Amino acid sequence: MKSLQPKIGLRSAIFLVVSVIIGSGVFKKMAPMADQLGSPIWVIICWIIAGLISLAGALCTAEMSSLFPNSGGEYFYFQKIYGKFFAFIYGWSSFTVIKTAAISALAYIFAQSFNSLIPLPQWGSDASFLGIALFQNLSIKVLASFLIILLTLLNYRGVEFAEKLSSILTYLMLLGIIIFVLFGVFSTKGNVDNITSNSLVKHVPSGMNLVKALLVASLGAFWGYEGWNNIAYIGEEIKNPKKNLPLALGIGTLIVIFSYVLLNLIFIYILPIDYFIGLNSTPNKIAAVEVAGQMGGILGKTLIAVLILVTTLNSTNSSILMSARILYAMARDKMFLNKAASVHPTFNTPDIALFIQAIWAIALVFSGSFDQLTDMLIFAAFLFYGCTALGVIIMRIKEPQMERSYKVIGYPFVPTLFFLFCIALFISTILNQPGEAIWGISLMASGVPVYYFLNIKMESPSGDSI
Repeated sequence: MKSLQPKIGLRSAIFLVVSVIIGSGVFKKMAPMADQLGSPIWVIICWIIAGLISLAGALCTAEMSSLFPNSGGEYFYFQKIYGKFFAFIYGWSSFTVIKTAAISALAYIFAQSFNSLIPLPQWGSDASFLGIALFQNLSIKVLASFLIILLTLLNYRGVEFAEKLSSILTYLMLLGIIIFVLFGVFSTKGNVDNITSNSLVKHVPSGMNLVKALLVASLGAFWGYEGWNNIAYIGEEIKNPKKNLPLALGIGTLIVIFSYVLLNLIFIYILPIDYFIGLNSTPNKIAAVEVAGQMGGILGKTLIAVLILVTTLNSTNSSILMSARILYAMARDKMFLNKAASVHPTFNTPDIALFIQAIWAIALVFSGSFDQLTDMLIFAAFLFYGCTALGVIIMRIKEPQMERSYKVIGYPFVPTLFFLFCIALFISTILNQPGEAIWGISLMASGVPVYYFLNIKMESPSGDSI
């Protein structure tokens, strides 16, 4: 069977980490976070805490990736730690909810940003089926679906081309963020009092209510940081992966944390917290676009909408590029459709896996709104991120002599605290957002009968898999 080849260096790997993380969350999630916390200081603290927790998760992933630099990331090393069944459930969950929902949400916000620049036709209906409004905001969903198809075709043409596109878009994205921050700092519209003044319409929680509010608000912040583990999925395609994978994860995540804190400080400097709380009731509006409009009118709104188009295009592209490798790795192990193990003879890409991923991502675009998709995927993802941190501890105990080119800083405290936080976030979502939790658990659980069906097929006399 033809295998994937190493073609990506350290700089490109760092850029892929940055590009897959910086997508839509930092521009969109200010409004629901402000509504939960009612305090600009707590919003900033929430972004910092979420960034540091994400960095802790990235460092845990870095150690596991240095042990097992292989296509599939967690899917590959979960097999080594927890066994084939758990690894399959992770891979199935990534396919049904975690990674495909991330692609869908990014494409959705791209279409919303495009709509703010060039109004789309007002297609659609609010009629729902089983609680799902399939045709609500239809024109936005159609454009999001078209973007997924287009970027899947570009990735089908080769990882080098897709990576070069990502590098160009990342340069443009970082330049745009720097320009936006500089304009914000020197804007006459800003007011330092906005940063220190709490809401006049929303009570600022305290005590355990504050902890609860931070956990709920962190779902938005963690969506902003989602994707830091994706680079591990293309371990086979990175040069010197035992060294470059950990470096790319750590450096890339730190760049993102710094960028996010600066952007949110500018948002709050320009507009008071109550403005963002009010904005939360209008889901098709984007916080960053409103801030840019305050700073520079129509021109400001246009420029920030273009920046969001670049970031979401970039993040969607990088997510499609990396996430398809999970399906490829599963199919290679005969734990998914056999054809998904295909590697294109000319472009050296997992071609069938890319198209299967695109079909399901488009289905998710029509299934829900941006916030529903992101809350659902964060809920599911952090269950498995916690298992990665626990895996670091297990492997240190079981295989202390294995070569590790990178070891988690602050072991065992960093992986332990990260694991405990993941459990707390998982439980908090079940209690506070049961709808998203039920959808996420249902999609993950749907993998159980699939797993046993595949095993029966493999154990049959013919040995055939689907």
